[in-house]
Amino acid sequence: MRVLLVEDDRMIGQAVQTALRQDGYAVDWVRDAEAADTALSAGRFDMVLLDLGLPGRDGVWLLRTMRGRHDTTPVLIVTARDEVSDRVAGLDAGADDYLVKPFDLEELGARIRALLRRSAGRGESVFEHRGVRIDPSTREVSRDGEPVTLSPREFAVLEALMLRPGAILSRSQLEDRLYGWGESIESNAVEVYIHGLRRKLGHDFIQNVRGVGYFVPRTDAQEDR
Repeated sequence: MRVLLVEDDRMIGQAVQTALRQDGYAVDWVRDAEAADTALSAGRFDMVLLDLGLPGRDGVWLLRTMRGRHDTTPVLIVTARDEVSDRVAGLDAGADDYLVKPFDLEELGARIRALLRRSAGRGESVFEHRGVRIDPSTREVSRDGEPVTLSPREFAVLEALMLRPGAILSRSQLEDRLYGWGESIESNAVEVYIHGLRRKLGHDFIQNVRGVGYFVPRTDAQEDR
């Protein structure tokens, strides 16, 4: 999943970026609202982590700008502003959740997962599809009850596909979920991760449409919905 981090504090920004990348997120980091607005206008993100106290224009300005152009990207405010009036202003401007600094990285991860589930239309925290079960909170995966060991990026590819069974994701869309700015991308990286997942989960679990992308087939019950 691709996250835009908007944070002007270098120490906090580096800590959050490092922690989320270790969990398999692609994290792009900017330090002011106008740079964030440019990034959001130019590319697609699954979530924004937004500080309110930014140099120049503040986080509320960015929120209002995003929602004003109908950008529905989930936004989690992460700020030192802990007054009720600040929470109300942020949520009313379009934020989906609010976390006060200092915070625990485990809680940040849990809130990110909850917002991603909500944006994908899923309520359950652990989900299963065709015998494969994944738990984003623990990064645990099993197939027919047997544990499966995945690398962080294999997990990220699998999670992206399982969040929306039947939806085809192109190689570039999957790369966007795996790599942030400045990270080198091998030309066949996605194919390597797909090959690894098929070997561990079954060759028919992930299918592809030649020249289009990859998908996890829907079940009969999902087709009937």
